[in-house]
Amino acid sequence: MTAKLLIVYHSQSGSTERMAEAVIAGAKHPDVTDVEVRVQEALAASPEDLLWCDGFILGTPENFGYMSGAMKYFLDRVFYPVEGKVDGKPFAIFVRAGNDGTGAISSIRRILAGLSVREVQEPVLIAGEFDESRLTDCEELGLTMAAGLEAGVF
Repeated sequence: MTAKLLIVYHSQSGSTERMAEAVIAGAKHPDVTDVEVRVQEALAASPEDLLWCDGFILGTPENFGYMSGAMKYFLDRVFYPVEGKVDGKPFAIFVRAGNDGTGAISSIRRILAGLSVREVQEPVLIAGEFDESRLTDCEELGLTMAAGLEAGVF
């Protein structure tokens, strides 16, 4: 049975999109052959996307010490329709932050705790000046999630 991975992200300046592209590349690694990857921008993603997937990755910039408004809007729209229907699903987070990123990470974790999903990897955080070398961490995040779903580890 093919595992299903959802990647939802928001990017305004483009740096979070670069992170998302690396996460997607990792998730679609040629060594992972039995995982379907669906990518949605936060403003387009729906409750049906979360119900469809076996695991998900959320990516956001840090805005004013919080997740982006688009990511918050996504979580607002999906929370009640999926509540009680996604318990135990694995998730991971990536964040692009001008400051320290802790506010964005903690706000996402706080909302997702209400859905009883489980974080299976530490967040990838690129804070301060954009560090190209950290894109490999994003690829690894996507690959690890996809491989874990394929193997039934998550």
